[in-house]
Amino acid sequence: MSKKVLIIEDNNDIRENVIEILELADYTVYAANNGKDGVDLAIKNIPDIILCDIMMPELDGYGVLYMLNKKPETAAIPFIFLTAKAERVDLRKGMEMGADDYLTKPFDDMDLLNAIESRLKKKELQQNFYSKSLDRLTTLIGKNSGFDELKKIIQERKSRQFKKNQVIYYDGDKGNGLYLVISGKVKTIKLAEDGRELMTGIYSADDYLGVQAMLSNETYSDTATALEDSLLCLIPKDQLDPLINSYPEVAREFIKLLANDIREKEEQLLQLAYNSVRKRMAEALLRLHRSQTKTDDNFKIAREDLAAMAGMATETVSRTLSDFKDEGLIDKKGSTITILDLTRLSKMKN
Repeated sequence: MSKKVLIIEDNNDIRENVIEILELADYTVYAANNGKDGVDLAIKNIPDIILCDIMMPELDGYGVLYMLNKKPETAAIPFIFLTAKAERVDLRKGMEMGADDYLTKPFDDMDLLNAIESRLKKKELQQNFYSKSLDRLTTLIGKNSGFDELKKIIQERKSRQFKKNQVIYYDGDKGNGLYLVISGKVKTIKLAEDGRELMTGIYSADDYLGVQAMLSNETYSDTATALEDSLLCLIPKDQLDPLINSYPEVAREFIKLLANDIREKEEQLLQLAYNSVRKRMAEALLRLHRSQTKTDDNFKIAREDLAAMAGMATETVSRTLSDFKDEGLIDKKGSTITILDLTRLSKMKN
């Protein structure tokens, strides 16, 4: 069965040319010459991918993307902007709104086909990521109707790429849903009155962000930032609330996740209050090691992030890591740390 492509473009020549290329490549093509008709066609036909001009009458490309992102059935469709402008401000606005890619006009046949194939392959990879996370949920919740509903919600959502150091949400932002980490790594921090950071959590693939805000119906209590290029899925609160109210078993599992998170934060506070610098550093390194999705003994972490995690000055971090290296506990090259003696580090923590 051929993939379905929707082209929304007010320029007749460009639109007809794209239709001809895609039909020759064995795609099923739907076409609209304005944004309003494009939205209607997308809802009616649910294409596999959408190509959309930015500057159009009645409803521009930004409006089209906004309308489609509001509907669960169209929010996950890969979206490529077509633009005659190459100004960074236009491209940045589109990407921040959730567009997946852009093509600057004029583009040739191969640019068009490569962009479409690349996005379709990426969506397939993302669905594989989802299936792994959902397998983990199956073991948590068990096979029941509540799990089936949650699985359906996650599969219909669109994932979003966050670049390293990009903020996902700020402390005090309205809790608009639950984030599922698909790949990468995310940190949560609190800022002290003197401006210093304290890292309150580190999250990797299959972890959830914002459970407390979701369950308490309050704002986010910390700031979440990508530690590395990461892929996250936002499950909106207005879809989660009915699910939690209808299926107590789903609510219980999220409460367990929250309880585990609170217990880890309590342990972290005790360590910051009573443990020596060496013990705090050992615990921070062990936490980073546990958060690894791979079995490698090495990981990358900035000195400032380690300081925020262990609750110490960056100069103290450098000095302690040097001591650990001299003692054969770790190796360090740039921001990459390799644990050489996990047993001794664990004993030091205890």
